Amino acid sequence: MLSVLILTLNEEQNLSDCIASVKWCDDIVVLDSLSTDQTVELAKAAGVRLYQRRFDDFASQRNYALDQVSFKHPWVFHLDADERFTEALRCECETAIAADQRSGFLVPSKLMFMDKWLRWSGMYPVYQMRLMKVGEIRFIQKGHGQREADAKRGVGMLREPYLHYNFSKGLDDWQEKHDRYSTKEAEENRQRQDHSIRWGDLVRSDPVRRRRALKQLSMRLPCRPMLRFLYMYVLRFGFLDGRPGLVYCRLLARYEAMIVTKMRTMERSQA
Repeated sequence: MLSVLILTLNEEQNLSDCIASVKWCDDIVVLDSLSTDQTVELAKAAGVRLYQRRFDDFASQRNYALDQVSFKHPWVFHLDADERFTEALRCECETAIAADQRSGFLVPSKLMFMDKWLRWSGMYPVYQMRLMKVGEIRFIQKGHGQREADAKRGVGMLREPYLHYNFSKGLDDWQEKHDRYSTKEAEENRQRQDHSIRWGDLVRSDPVRRRRALKQLSMRLPCRPMLRFLYMYVLRFGFLDGRPGLVYCRLLARYEAMIVTKMRTMERSQA
Protein backbone atom coordinates (compact mmCIF):
# COMPACT_ATOMS: atom_id res chain seq x y z
CA MET A 1 0.00 0.00 0.00
CA LEU A 2 3.01 2.32 0.45
CA SER A 3 6.63 2.51 -0.67
CA VAL A 4 9.51 3.20 1.72
CA LEU A 5 12.46 5.45 0.92
CA ILE A 6 15.60 5.10 3.07
CA LEU A 7 18.42 7.64 2.85
CA THR A 8 21.89 6.33 3.64
CA LEU A 9 25.49 7.43 4.01
CA ASN A 10 27.83 4.89 5.61
CA GLU A 11 25.03 3.15 7.49
CA GLU A 12 26.34 -0.41 7.74
CA GLN A 13 25.52 -0.41 11.48
CA ASN A 14 21.89 0.55 10.93
CA LEU A 15 20.63 -0.45 7.51
CA SER A 16 19.81 -4.11 8.13
CA ASP A 17 17.70 -3.35 11.22
CA CYS A 18 15.97 -0.50 9.41
CA ILE A 19 15.03 -2.71 6.47
CA ALA A 20 13.89 -5.45 8.84
CA SER A 21 11.43 -3.01 10.45
CA VAL A 22 9.67 -2.59 7.07
CA LYS A 23 10.04 -6.18 5.81
CA TRP A 24 6.28 -6.19 5.11
CA CYS A 25 6.79 -3.56 2.38
CA ASP A 26 7.06 -4.77 -1.22
CA ASP A 27 8.79 -1.61 -2.46
CA ILE A 28 11.81 -0.54 -0.40
CA VAL A 29 14.13 1.98 -2.06
CA VAL A 30 17.55 2.97 -0.72
CA LEU A 31 18.98 6.28 -1.94
CA ASP A 32 22.64 6.16 -0.99
CA SER A 33 25.01 9.14 -0.84
CA LEU A 34 28.09 7.28 -2.18
CA SER A 35 28.84 5.30 0.98
CA THR A 36 32.38 3.98 1.47
CA ASP A 37 31.52 1.21 3.95
CA GLN A 38 29.37 -1.91 3.41
CA THR A 39 26.07 -0.03 3.05
CA VAL A 40 25.68 -0.71 -0.68
CA GLU A 41 26.53 -4.40 -0.31
CA LEU A 42 23.99 -4.76 2.51
CA ALA A 43 21.29 -3.05 0.46
CA LYS A 44 21.93 -5.35 -2.50
CA ALA A 45 21.92 -8.42 -0.26
CA ALA A 46 18.58 -7.35 1.20
CA GLY A 47 17.06 -7.22 -2.28
CA VAL A 48 15.93 -3.60 -2.14
CA ARG A 49 16.14 -1.17 -5.04
CA LEU A 50 19.30 0.92 -4.86
CA TYR A 51 20.00 4.40 -6.25
CA GLN A 52 23.03 6.60 -5.62
CA ARG A 53 23.47 10.36 -5.66
CA ARG A 54 26.13 12.61 -4.15
CA PHE A 55 24.65 14.35 -1.11
CA ASP A 56 24.18 18.12 -1.12
CA ASP A 57 21.30 18.60 1.32
CA PHE A 58 18.33 16.63 2.64
CA ALA A 59 15.68 18.53 0.72
CA SER A 60 17.44 18.04 -2.62
CA GLN A 61 18.02 14.37 -1.85
CA ARG A 62 14.36 13.72 -1.10
CA ASN A 63 13.15 15.77 -4.08
CA TYR A 64 15.52 13.84 -6.33
CA ALA A 65 13.93 10.58 -5.20
CA LEU A 66 10.44 11.95 -5.80
CA ASP A 67 11.43 13.05 -9.31
CA GLN A 68 13.65 10.19 -10.45
CA VAL A 69 12.43 7.03 -8.70
CA SER A 70 9.40 5.21 -10.09
CA PHE A 71 7.79 4.11 -6.85
CA LYS A 72 5.44 1.15 -6.99
CA HIS A 73 2.86 2.92 -4.83
CA PRO A 74 1.54 6.51 -4.90
CA TRP A 75 2.32 6.99 -1.20
CA VAL A 76 5.91 7.06 0.12
CA PHE A 77 7.19 6.96 3.69
CA HIS A 78 10.57 8.64 4.20
CA LEU A 79 12.72 6.73 6.69
CA ASP A 80 16.32 7.28 7.73
CA ALA A 81 18.63 4.34 8.36
CA ASP A 82 18.80 5.03 12.12
CA GLU A 83 14.99 4.91 12.38
CA ARG A 84 12.62 1.99 12.87
CA PHE A 85 9.02 1.48 11.78
CA THR A 86 6.45 0.00 14.17
CA GLU A 87 3.39 -2.14 13.51
CA ALA A 88 1.12 0.48 15.08
CA LEU A 89 2.50 3.14 12.74
CA ARG A 90 1.95 0.84 9.77
CA CYS A 91 -1.73 0.44 10.68
CA GLU A 92 -2.22 4.20 11.07
CA CYS A 93 -0.51 4.88 7.74
CA GLU A 94 -2.82 2.42 6.02
CA THR A 95 -5.85 4.16 7.52
CA ALA A 96 -4.62 7.60 6.42
CA ILE A 97 -3.86 6.37 2.92
CA ALA A 98 -7.27 4.77 2.57
CA ALA A 99 -8.97 8.04 3.57
CA ASP A 100 -6.77 9.99 1.09
CA GLN A 101 -7.73 13.40 2.48
CA ARG A 102 -4.32 15.11 2.72
CA SER A 103 -1.21 15.43 0.60
CA GLY A 104 1.03 14.30 3.42
CA PHE A 105 1.33 13.64 7.12
CA LEU A 106 3.69 14.81 9.85
CA VAL A 107 4.81 11.91 12.02
CA PRO A 108 6.26 12.06 15.57
CA SER A 109 9.39 10.18 16.58
CA LYS A 110 10.57 8.61 19.82
CA LEU A 111 14.19 9.56 20.46
CA MET A 112 16.10 6.59 21.89
CA PHE A 113 19.30 7.18 23.91
CA MET A 114 21.22 4.93 26.30
CA ASP A 115 18.56 2.22 25.88
CA LYS A 116 15.80 4.61 26.94
CA TRP A 117 13.05 6.59 25.25
CA LEU A 118 13.64 10.26 26.10
CA ARG A 119 10.00 11.03 26.76
CA TRP A 120 10.69 14.41 28.35
CA SER A 121 14.14 15.68 27.35
CA GLY A 122 13.49 14.53 23.78
CA MET A 123 10.59 17.04 23.79
CA TYR A 124 8.15 14.45 22.49
CA PRO A 125 6.33 14.78 20.18
CA VAL A 126 8.57 16.38 17.54
CA TYR A 127 7.06 16.06 14.06
CA GLN A 128 8.62 15.54 10.63
CA MET A 129 7.03 15.22 7.20
CA ARG A 130 7.38 11.50 6.49
CA LEU A 131 4.26 10.13 4.75
CA MET A 132 3.37 11.82 1.50
CA LYS A 133 1.64 11.31 -1.81
CA VAL A 134 4.00 11.54 -4.76
CA GLY A 135 3.49 14.70 -6.80
CA GLU A 136 1.66 16.62 -4.08
CA ILE A 137 4.48 17.86 -1.79
CA ARG A 138 8.00 19.23 -2.24
CA PHE A 139 10.77 19.73 0.29
CA ILE A 140 12.75 22.89 1.03
CA GLN A 141 15.98 23.02 3.02
CA LYS A 142 15.82 24.58 6.50
CA GLY A 143 18.96 24.63 8.64
CA HIS A 144 20.48 21.15 8.57
CA GLY A 145 17.14 19.51 7.81
CA GLN A 146 14.18 19.94 5.53
CA ARG A 147 10.61 21.18 5.67
CA GLU A 148 7.56 20.39 3.60
CA ALA A 149 6.23 22.89 1.05
CA ASP A 150 3.52 23.24 -1.60
CA ALA A 151 1.15 20.66 -0.13
CA LYS A 152 -1.72 20.63 -2.60
CA ARG A 153 -4.33 19.26 -0.19
CA GLY A 154 -2.83 20.32 3.09
CA VAL A 155 -0.92 18.41 5.73
CA GLY A 156 -2.26 16.14 8.45
CA MET A 157 -0.68 14.64 11.57
CA LEU A 158 -0.36 11.03 12.66
CA ARG A 159 -0.32 9.94 16.31
CA GLU A 160 1.85 6.82 16.16
CA PRO A 161 5.62 7.44 16.22
CA TYR A 162 8.61 5.81 14.61
CA LEU A 163 11.71 5.06 16.69
CA HIS A 164 14.82 7.21 16.21
CA TYR A 165 18.20 5.80 17.31
CA ASN A 166 20.08 9.04 16.83
CA PHE A 167 23.17 7.82 18.72
CA SER A 168 23.46 4.41 17.05
CA LYS A 169 26.97 5.22 15.75
CA GLY A 170 28.23 6.53 19.08
CA LEU A 171 28.81 9.94 20.63
CA ASP A 172 31.82 10.81 18.45
CA ASP A 173 29.75 10.44 15.30
CA TRP A 174 26.89 12.46 16.82
CA GLN A 175 29.25 15.29 17.79
CA GLU A 176 30.99 15.33 14.40
CA LYS A 177 27.62 15.43 12.64
CA HIS A 178 26.33 18.23 14.84
CA ASP A 179 29.48 20.24 14.26
CA ARG A 180 28.41 20.33 10.59
CA TYR A 181 24.78 20.98 11.50
CA SER A 182 25.71 23.91 13.73
CA THR A 183 27.23 25.78 10.77
CA LYS A 184 23.99 25.59 8.79
CA GLU A 185 21.95 26.49 11.87
CA ALA A 186 24.13 29.54 12.50
CA GLU A 187 23.71 30.70 8.91
CA GLU A 188 19.94 30.30 9.00
CA ASN A 189 19.60 31.85 12.47
CA ARG A 190 21.33 35.00 11.27
CA GLN A 191 18.80 35.23 8.45
CA ARG A 192 15.88 34.59 10.81
CA GLN A 193 16.95 37.47 13.06
CA ASP A 194 15.77 39.84 10.35
CA HIS A 195 12.21 38.46 10.59
CA SER A 196 9.65 39.40 13.21
CA ILE A 197 8.40 36.83 15.71
CA ARG A 198 4.88 35.52 15.22
CA TRP A 199 3.84 35.96 18.83
CA GLY A 200 0.46 34.34 18.31
CA ASP A 201 2.12 31.07 17.32
CA LEU A 202 3.66 30.78 20.80
CA VAL A 203 0.26 29.97 22.30
CA ARG A 204 -1.26 27.99 19.43
CA SER A 205 -2.32 24.38 19.88
CA ASP A 206 -0.42 23.41 16.73
CA PRO A 207 2.86 21.93 18.12
CA VAL A 208 4.79 22.47 14.88
CA ARG A 209 4.04 26.21 14.62
CA ARG A 210 4.58 26.65 18.37
CA ARG A 211 7.98 24.94 18.21
CA ARG A 212 9.10 27.07 15.26
CA ALA A 213 8.02 30.28 17.02
CA LEU A 214 9.88 29.26 20.19
CA LYS A 215 13.00 28.61 18.15
CA GLN A 216 12.79 32.04 16.57
CA LEU A 217 12.32 33.65 20.00
CA SER A 218 15.25 31.77 21.49
CA MET A 219 17.63 33.29 18.94
CA ARG A 220 17.11 36.70 20.50
CA LEU A 221 17.82 35.66 24.07
CA PRO A 222 21.17 35.94 25.90
CA CYS A 223 22.92 32.92 27.50
CA ARG A 224 21.27 30.59 25.03
CA PRO A 225 23.22 27.39 25.89
CA MET A 226 22.28 27.68 29.57
CA LEU A 227 18.69 28.63 28.76
CA ARG A 228 18.34 25.67 26.43
CA PHE A 229 19.57 23.33 29.15
CA LEU A 230 17.21 24.79 31.76
CA TYR A 231 14.29 24.72 29.34
CA MET A 232 14.77 21.07 28.40
CA TYR A 233 15.94 19.71 31.75
CA VAL A 234 13.70 21.70 34.09
CA LEU A 235 10.75 23.28 32.27
CA ARG A 236 10.25 20.26 29.97
CA PHE A 237 10.89 17.82 32.85
CA GLY A 238 13.98 16.28 31.27
CA PHE A 239 15.13 15.26 34.75
CA LEU A 240 12.39 12.61 34.70
CA ASP A 241 14.42 10.75 32.07
CA GLY A 242 17.14 10.10 34.64
CA ARG A 243 20.81 10.05 33.71
CA PRO A 244 20.13 9.69 29.94
CA GLY A 245 18.05 12.87 30.13
CA LEU A 246 20.82 14.77 31.91
CA VAL A 247 23.47 13.67 29.42
CA TYR A 248 21.26 14.51 26.45
CA CYS A 249 20.34 17.97 27.74
CA ARG A 250 24.02 18.75 28.30
CA LEU A 251 24.83 17.63 24.75
CA LEU A 252 22.13 19.91 23.33
CA ALA A 253 23.42 22.83 25.40
CA ARG A 254 26.88 22.20 23.93
CA TYR A 255 25.36 22.14 20.46
CA GLU A 256 23.66 25.48 21.15
CA ALA A 257 27.02 26.91 22.24
CA MET A 258 28.52 25.82 18.91
CA ILE A 259 25.77 27.64 17.03
CA VAL A 260 26.24 30.83 19.08
CA THR A 261 30.02 30.77 18.58
CA LYS A 262 29.68 30.36 14.82
CA MET A 263 27.08 33.14 14.59
CA ARG A 264 29.46 35.51 16.37
CA THR A 265 32.30 34.48 14.06
CA MET A 266 30.11 35.22 11.03
CA GLU A 267 29.14 38.61 12.44
CA ARG A 268 32.79 39.58 13.03
CA SER A 269 33.81 38.46 9.55
CA GLN A 270 31.14 40.69 7.99
CA ALA A 271 31.73 43.68 10.26
